[in-house]
Amino acid sequence: MSKTLAIIGGTGLTELEGLTISKAHDMHTPYGSPSAPILEGELLGHRVLFLARHGHPHRIPPHKVNYRANLWALQNLFATDVIAINAVGGINQAMTTESLVLPDQLIDYTWGRDSTFFDGENGQVTHIDLSYPYSESLREGLIAASHDLKIDLMTSATYGVTQGPRLETAAEIKRMENDGCDLVGMTGMPETVLARELKLNYASIALVVNPAAGKGDSGITIKQIEKALNSGMSKLLKVLGKFVIDYYE
Repeated sequence: MSKTLAIIGGTGLTELEGLTISKAHDMHTPYGSPSAPILEGELLGHRVLFLARHGHPHRIPPHKVNYRANLWALQNLFATDVIAINAVGGINQAMTTESLVLPDQLIDYTWGRDSTFFDGENGQVTHIDLSYPYSESLREGLIAASHDLKIDLMTSATYGVTQGPRLETAAEIKRMENDGCDLVGMTGMPETVLARELKLNYASIALVVNPAAGKGDSGITIKQIEKALNSGMSKLLKVLGKFVIDYYE
């Protein structure tokens, strides 16, 4: 069976550098419209799909992203594997600004989002196993790519997903730390579970763009986040590029 890689870009990645676009799929799904047209093209000589999670330009807040439409559309274009890029805050003191992190677990603190394709309308109740939410084969590929490039990649972390769009209070971060969270972000769920429901292999690679609330020397500013995105995203894209080459070998 042939395979196709899809890349979901988060904050700071509304365009995929080096992607030669052959077609923009402006799709409609049973769940509404995706965040943006899905771009089909070649990256480093290989076919990939790219979707800007927050739209292009960046305009859709995390709690308003149509995650169901996004994942359904990617599958409908024959995606088999999804690499999601997430900008996050660092709770674990080892996960400093500009660190690249590969989560292996998550905790969902979101609410009110359309979080399943199995809403009971077919007269059945369906439960899926999400014990280990990320594809180990994709994680191994990203680890190998970073190792080959000698780029540091932390390979174990629990990603706590909050509702947004506001940032968290210091007390909320303290609670999340007590819960075992290493990272905090706003887009990991329901994207992860929807991919599992559609039988898409899915992994997240996260860029730490700020210390979480109460973890830095001062408050969190957009200028601080933008600086980390600009300087850290180049490392992430190098790992992603090497992964793409290896993926199609």
